[in-house]
Amino acid sequence: MLRTRYLIASLIVLLLLVPNTAYAMHIMEGFLPAKWCLLWAALSAPFIIWGFFSIKKIVSEKPELKMLLGLVCAFAFVLSALKIPSVTGSCSHPTGVGLGAILFGPATMSVLGSIVLLFQALLLAHGGITTLGANIFSMAVVGPFVAYGVYLIINKSGGPKWLAVFSAAALGNLLTYVTTSFQLAFAFPDVTGGIMVSLVKFLGIFAVTQLPLAISEGLLTVLIYNLLTAHSSNELKSIQTLKYNLK
Repeated sequence: MLRTRYLIASLIVLLLLVPNTAYAMHIMEGFLPAKWCLLWAALSAPFIIWGFFSIKKIVSEKPELKMLLGLVCAFAFVLSALKIPSVTGSCSHPTGVGLGAILFGPATMSVLGSIVLLFQALLLAHGGITTLGANIFSMAVVGPFVAYGVYLIINKSGGPKWLAVFSAAALGNLLTYVTTSFQLAFAFPDVTGGIMVSLVKFLGIFAVTQLPLAISEGLLTVLIYNLLTAHSSNELKSIQTLKYNLK
């Protein structure tokens, strides 16, 4: 438990070192037309409701896991605040949702990811309130569900644990950006080529910086997971017991 607190403190210190001036990759405030803001908010809502029930069950059955819930939330907050300018003047960044999805499931991470995005919009001007639904759908819904699915497939097929964790975090990162590219392409289709041409443009823009970031996030997530395995084994055992109870 003490080492878990040290990890959270380290993540907070890392956040304080992040420069305040940044190019927001989360879709910025006022960028999407109102109909798309409402659509993505509506699509995200069921996952958030599901996630609230999931967290309620976790906290009621295993209150000792509150600290670990805070850790995965802080991990996502810090990583997704580390912004790297892209070739267009926008930016790319890690998402940090893979770790929480692996440990607690994708629904729980949908709520934690939504909290991360809300606080980033309010405190860091990273993203926006009107575009919160779209950003939640890409980073807090698609990312965690992809990460969790990839982890289960590799884990159940007998693959090494490190590969399952790495692939989950990296692909959850990449699919977040693929989803964002679709969202932008739907809202701003190319004048001559339509949605598909616009999609190719957005995907090409983000691929330059996002591919190496996805690999880096995968490696970092493996490192954090190994630290938790070594120093927070009791909490991880509680998670396994909880998963069996949820079936």
